[in-house]
Amino acid sequence: MSSAASIELSVLSAKDYKSDYSPVWCPGCGDFGVLNALAKALAALELKPENTAMVAGIGCSSRLAAYVNAYGLHGVHGRALPVATGLKVARPDLTVIAAGGDGDGFSIGGNHFLHACRRNVDFTYLVMDNSVYGMTKGQASPTTECDWTGSKLSPTGTRQPALKPLELALTAGAPFIARAFSNAPNELARIITDAIEFPGFAFVQILSPCITYRPEQLAWKKRIHADLEPTDDRRQAMLTLLDDDGFGTGILYRARRPTWQSDQPSHVSPASLARAFEVTS
Repeated sequence: MSSAASIELSVLSAKDYKSDYSPVWCPGCGDFGVLNALAKALAALELKPENTAMVAGIGCSSRLAAYVNAYGLHGVHGRALPVATGLKVARPDLTVIAAGGDGDGFSIGGNHFLHACRRNVDFTYLVMDNSVYGMTKGQASPTTECDWTGSKLSPTGTRQPALKPLELALTAGAPFIARAFSNAPNELARIITDAIEFPGFAFVQILSPCITYRPEQLAWKKRIHADLEPTDDRRQAMLTLLDDDGFGTGILYRARRPTWQSDQPSHVSPASLARAFEVTS
């Protein structure tokens, strides 16, 4: 867990939000760009590190929690969202950011993703999507193209349609949905800033190339087009996605609705709740 150093707001800069741990990502990994953009966003918002918490699952991208100068929890595979949900509900005073990858978030963590979208607890979820399981040597993930033959486990392709995270988030009820590119740091930092400031669950899919197992993704920079425009009309957002090629970036959908914690206060003490579950002979 990275320690949260108390630093006066007047001297905070992006570098102050990076921990003393050196990233072990492969040289050229898109996740470096995500770390840099996140640090810029935290500095722009002037958030105190000791009032910020990073929650991550398992995978290359989930290492992000250790590289940010804030309180952090590196949890188990696919469970970043329920942990982040519980933390924010218990400590609404904290700025909570969850991070993970496409395998962690949309495979074993897929069910948690659906319910995080509909519950609308006020925290941000950053998913670094490279359409591959990088940490476990290059297997296809839920967002891998059906005809990708780069994995020994699926040498003829997955023959399954790739999951579309933005469509899934919109259908499940997420009130803030965006897509960004790790190699466009200024736009990415702006989108992360907007996501953190948004009062509710904010989901950002970040296209983050894996240069080790998907070197062809280096060509993504030629395919990115920053033309998604925010709307609060779900129908319009879905129509945009139906024509989307997966490389449009920007904020797709932003609509205000009550957060889970704002109108459901708990009047049950932990002690009384524990007593209700006591086993008596």
